[in-house]
Amino acid sequence: MTDAHTALLETIPTGLFINGTWRESADGSTFGVTNPADGTTLVNVASATVADGTQALDASCAAQSEWAATSARDRSVILRRAFDLVTERAEDFALLMTLEMGKPLAESRGEVTYGAEFLRWFSEEGPRVQGRHGSNPEGTGTIMVTQHPVGPSLLVTPWNFPLAMATRKIAPALAAGCTVVIKPASATPLTTMLFAAVLEEAGVPPGVVNVIPTLHSGTICEPLIRDPRLRKLSFTGSTPVGVTLLEQAARNVLRTSMELGGNAPFIVFDDADLEAAVDGAIAAKFRNIGQACTAANRFFVHRDIADAFVTAVTQRVREMKVGPGTEDGVDIGPLIDSDALAKVERLVDNARQLGATVTTGGHPSARGGTFYEPTVLKDVPPHADIVHEEIFGPVLAISTFATEDEAVTRANDTEFGLVSYVFTESLARGQRMTQHLDAGMVGLNVGVLSNAAAPFGGWKMSGLGREGGAEGIHEYLETKYTLTPR
Repeated sequence: MTDAHTALLETIPTGLFINGTWRESADGSTFGVTNPADGTTLVNVASATVADGTQALDASCAAQSEWAATSARDRSVILRRAFDLVTERAEDFALLMTLEMGKPLAESRGEVTYGAEFLRWFSEEGPRVQGRHGSNPEGTGTIMVTQHPVGPSLLVTPWNFPLAMATRKIAPALAAGCTVVIKPASATPLTTMLFAAVLEEAGVPPGVVNVIPTLHSGTICEPLIRDPRLRKLSFTGSTPVGVTLLEQAARNVLRTSMELGGNAPFIVFDDADLEAAVDGAIAAKFRNIGQACTAANRFFVHRDIADAFVTAVTQRVREMKVGPGTEDGVDIGPLIDSDALAKVERLVDNARQLGATVTTGGHPSARGGTFYEPTVLKDVPPHADIVHEEIFGPVLAISTFATEDEAVTRANDTEFGLVSYVFTESLARGQRMTQHLDAGMVGLNVGVLSNAAAPFGGWKMSGLGREGGAEGIHEYLETKYTLTPR
């Protein structure tokens, strides 16, 4: 670790942030945050207890009424100030994400730009929340529809996009007039803690944002979810955990947003622009080291162009540089931990045993640790585990198809429905695919489609609700209808 890295880490808060104060956990416990590139401990941070979680919710509830009464314009000004501050500290945020999560520094800089945009977007959306007013059809009364903050919200974020997942949840909640308790992933809490410090500097009042890092997520979150004062739960993570949280939330009929797992198909037709399809495949698969719910998981390539596609992507992947994200020119950083590495190894080995061919990679990197070689597999059989499980690693698995109907059937043959990618030069086919694919998002001739101005979310077991876009703020609003006589 360099002197610059040490200097940055010395500026990061390491306590719980409750009611505007940084403090130790109730029992003084801490846990280490590890750099996945070398296994070293970056810093130790406070680990929240059940009592700390309750105090965070207490602070959130105490601040709710006043924050909801704050004008939409005043909330907007604070969010815009936060956008400016995050942008000013872009290099700090980028380096911190690379240190605690492992992604290449260039990608971390991209995440700062993407994540900050949610602050700017929702700073503009907040003042635009509207109701409606008009006569009822009978002409006997006036209908008034208004929007109101849902109330104190628990936000649970994953480790793979430490800044963007925090801004994507906190920004619409604050814009809508909701206070929040956020529980960041224990693998990557530091970015959220720095962001909380920035929000405080931007003018967010005490109690409006509370941060409770912990090693005991389930133990901490369940009492909060069962507390009748909590009115909203937003979770991003695995589908099994999401199902458990939904079961807990049902008791109090809690408003929920769930952004869960994915198994994205990437379909390349014989009329596709091959160069564009290869570019899209590289972006959709290897962004964030493949550790993204939107990562392309199953590549279906028309049999007439499969050889050319495999040759082209294999050449591109062979040129990728593996190493710590802080090194210049690195394309593939470490996986988050040893469990992630073991899963990728298992999936590749299973596919190989069932007949798939490795055209490049296929093994843990010679660098050791949790690095895995960027890998291309061809002729992957439909019954291989890698077709049915989310890889979350740098492995591009290719199968072939013959007809459009076959492509649709195989793409939809999954319990998930987050995103699908299609490459074709046919406008009519593109429109048909958009209609027929069971997914909340479709990338048509693009490999990256996330944008703060667009609604992010999936169908089926990929979740409920939307984040981003005009739809995102409504996840934190309740609708009230009032009828008055004429």
